[in-house]
Amino acid sequence: MKNVTDSFLSLGYWPFAGSFGFNTDILATNPINLSVVFGVLIFFGKGVLSDLLDNRKQRILKTIQNSEELRGGAVERLEKARAHLRKVEMEAEQFRANGYSEIEREKWNLINSTYKTLEQLENYKNETIHFEQQKAINQVRQRVFQQALQGALGTLNSCLNTELHLRTISTNIGMFGTMKEIKG
Repeated sequence: MKNVTDSFLSLGYWPFAGSFGFNTDILATNPINLSVVFGVLIFFGKGVLSDLLDNRKQRILKTIQNSEELRGGAVERLEKARAHLRKVEMEAEQFRANGYSEIEREKWNLINSTYKTLEQLENYKNETIHFEQQKAINQVRQRVFQQALQGALGTLNSCLNTELHLRTISTNIGMFGTMKEIKG
């Protein structure tokens, strides 16, 4: 390793006269060296660099093309999804509207049914009240009739004697006989 470093160090100490060596004067040698290096690089590296740039360009173009295809597919899927969303939203709105109208219809059916039931109950109540009134009136009539009959029987029993009683019976028998002849 020491020989390698010594050889580089010794290069800087070589004389300037007619021998081959390194010129350490930066201002005099750089433009020439650089133009030679660039010339060699351009001549030999032009093909390699051109191939690298072409490969890079092709990869970039393929990436852009793939991205465009993916973007197109994504846009197409997005449009399909939006169309499906609109369809689902319309169906949901129809279900919502139908649901509200169905609820409203059921509400009115329930109200109507309740009114009919209330009318029937009112009719039953009125019929029951009328029946109970007729029953009470009939009971009062029967009592009045029984009391009048008892009063009449009591009056007749107190006023009638045996002779009057027999005459009333024979008159009634005569009337029944006449009625029988008229019918027959």
